[in-house]
Amino acid sequence: MATGTEPAPADARPPGAGVHSPARAAIAAPHLRTDRWWLAPALTAAGLLAFIAYSTWRAFAGADYYAAPYVSPFYSPCLAENCAPMRSGPNWELFGGWWGLSPALLILVFPLGFRLTCYYYRKAYYRGFWASPPACAVAEPHKRYTGETRFPLILQNVHRYFFYAALLVAGVLTYDTVLAFRDEHYAWGHMGLGTLVFLVNIALIWAYTLSCHSCRHIVGGKLKHFSRHPVRYRLWQWAGKLNARHMQLAWASLVSVALADFYVYLVASGAFDDPTLF
Repeated sequence: MATGTEPAPADARPPGAGVHSPARAAIAAPHLRTDRWWLAPALTAAGLLAFIAYSTWRAFAGADYYAAPYVSPFYSPCLAENCAPMRSGPNWELFGGWWGLSPALLILVFPLGFRLTCYYYRKAYYRGFWASPPACAVAEPHKRYTGETRFPLILQNVHRYFFYAALLVAGVLTYDTVLAFRDEHYAWGHMGLGTLVFLVNIALIWAYTLSCHSCRHIVGGKLKHFSRHPVRYRLWQWAGKLNARHMQLAWASLVSVALADFYVYLVASGAFDDPTLF
């Protein structure tokens, strides 16, 4: 009985390897999907390109990133001497006066490295930019698949180390959020619209960071008997619940960190006055 997988004539089989190799089903069509499967990877690529363009502009600007008491998350902590002076702010002049570029370039490598090697973001840009594969049940155009075993993709294995750096950065941004409960004269007990922006942003940053697969593995990945470690088991469960929303948290925190930076830019450039709530 015909099954539809008999070897096709030599002139009917598309050339190449991968899904078109002689060992695979003899289906001449590149895929059998009839829905708009291309929409998701296209939107993903557009969203990531928009963030790349915006963050590149702001990272190289080197200006309008501090308006007391707010500091842009793209520039915190500020590690160069050419940083804007921030009273009680994250000014750690680890790099001397020889650094003449934007101070954001010294710190953004850590949160961006964490996101670049994130398990979800790998799926996002593999599909959106490399079409590897572009969607489920759609053949990728590459002839060979080597996974993440060769340079440069083998560097994805450093994700667990970027996780530790991301924890430190999230801690600094938490400190910045606490400082946001001051007014422009550094008096405590005040709250502006920017404070709410920072609160939402740091909540999403922590949720995304703690929903990381590496975090879940660190908490309980090597345990053989959860019953002997009830605290770690409970933490592992919480991390698992967050991990189920890792994709949504990845996008929400990406948007929130950009909005927090843009808010500081508007206030620092004089285009917008931060409304005082109390």
